[in-house]
Amino acid sequence: MLGIDAMAQAILAQHAAAFAGFAREPAPEPAAPDPVYLAALQACSALGFMAHDAQCLARAWQARTLRVGAFQATPWPDAPEDFGLQAVPRARAFAPCPDRLGLYAVLPDAAWVARMARAGVPALQLRFKSSDARAIAREVAAAVRAVQGSRALLFINDHWQAAIDAGAYGVHLGQEDLDALDPGARQTLRASGLRLGVSTHGYAEMLRADALGPSYIAMGAVFPTTLKKMATAPQGLGRLGAYARLLRNYPRVAIGGIGAAQFPQVLATGVGSIAVVRALVNAPNPEAAAAQLMACMAPASPP
Repeated sequence: MLGIDAMAQAILAQHAAAFAGFAREPAPEPAAPDPVYLAALQACSALGFMAHDAQCLARAWQARTLRVGAFQATPWPDAPEDFGLQAVPRARAFAPCPDRLGLYAVLPDAAWVARMARAGVPALQLRFKSSDARAIAREVAAAVRAVQGSRALLFINDHWQAAIDAGAYGVHLGQEDLDALDPGARQTLRASGLRLGVSTHGYAEMLRADALGPSYIAMGAVFPTTLKKMATAPQGLGRLGAYARLLRNYPRVAIGGIGAAQFPQVLATGVGSIAVVRALVNAPNPEAAAAQLMACMAPASPP
């Protein structure tokens, strides 16, 4: 077997182009003495993966080497078993949703939900920002009523108890929302039958999401976005493709700064859904924009 530095250089030589544009990260403290693990930890840090993600990749590289019996620099790790993801069928899983959710509109209020449901957008998310519990309950209930009689699937961002009370199709939670859920709340959410979508921004968060067995996993931000302050840099198409291959047994949603011009490249990674915000709510004619974006999604639609 090659030495640690030689293996790290081999990984960099094979994958630097695919993950270009990220600043080198300091290598974290190693958690194991295995040479393949140490080489991958060094290489993935040099490729710009943050410490917790570099650790996930290094452990996966080590696991694959043990599984196949030899170090391989060329294939980027993407086997679910090497990352310790749940085997399918999953022992822990929320209710399923369609594998390809299609165009996914993230909207600020129930009026927008009604408008995009009428426009035929197949997946909608109400992202209503308020600290007033009664206002939240009213808006969530109005959004649920707005999609009745349409084919739209409605997910409620963050306000999971209001989503249960109103009979929504599903709920979408970010990593901070997951932190706020105690075991009792998680059990209540799972027992409700709601579908669960989870936001992720890298390997460690994807592994954390998989432990819950969500209905879909969102990955991003793919491109720069001004909608919210992001703790991580835009992931880019190279990382998105790697994430999508790892999560191939989940419905996958790409999100973050994606406009119509980027749809073909994003869909080529294998995702079955693209979430948009500004591309609809800032459009001069949102209905026409929705029709255009749904046409762009056509290559990812099931036959």
